[in-house]
Amino acid sequence: MVIQSRAIDPHWNYFVALDDDLVKLSRYVDLHEKNFDCYSIEIARILLASAAEVDVICKQLCKKVEPNSSADNINAYRSEITVAFPNLTKLKVLVPRFGLTLRPWDEWQNQGVPLWWTAYNKVKHHRHTDYEKASLKNSLNAVAGLFVVLLHLYKDKAVLGELAPNPQLLTLEHVDGMSITGAGINVSYALDR
Repeated sequence: MVIQSRAIDPHWNYFVALDDDLVKLSRYVDLHEKNFDCYSIEIARILLASAAEVDVICKQLCKKVEPNSSADNINAYRSEITVAFPNLTKLKVLVPRFGLTLRPWDEWQNQGVPLWWTAYNKVKHHRHTDYEKASLKNSLNAVAGLFVVLLHLYKDKAVLGELAPNPQLLTLEHVDGMSITGAGINVSYALDR
């Protein structure tokens, strides 16, 4: 018996697990704007896990663009990533099942910090006073933000339709041709580079 293996993308698998966590959460808390301020231990866990992963991916994305990059915080990431990928801030992540459209990097258009990132830091460092910032809205945007930066990091695989498995909940707004097939996500629009 022969078992073949190939390199996997642990960051993609981690994102897919977070997407699955949102699916499971939606059985108990509807992903609806009336619940956006809802917070809980599980919602906090999703926020903390996804935003921490964004930190890791942004560092890698900066190194991919500029191998000598020393970017190590959200403002430095913004400076490097938005120069290389100016359209990243405009990408919309859809949650079709719940009729939601998210723009997780919108604040970067005006040199700001994403609100979900600020919430993440408040919850991480001051959970005793800022626990309510671990809201559904912030968690959804953090997972969506992770999705966007991963598509940029793994652009070559995305273009070939090799990012698999597919997320169950999140997709990108259709821009110049994007499809999700049984084989994986196939992004055929320009991610700027």
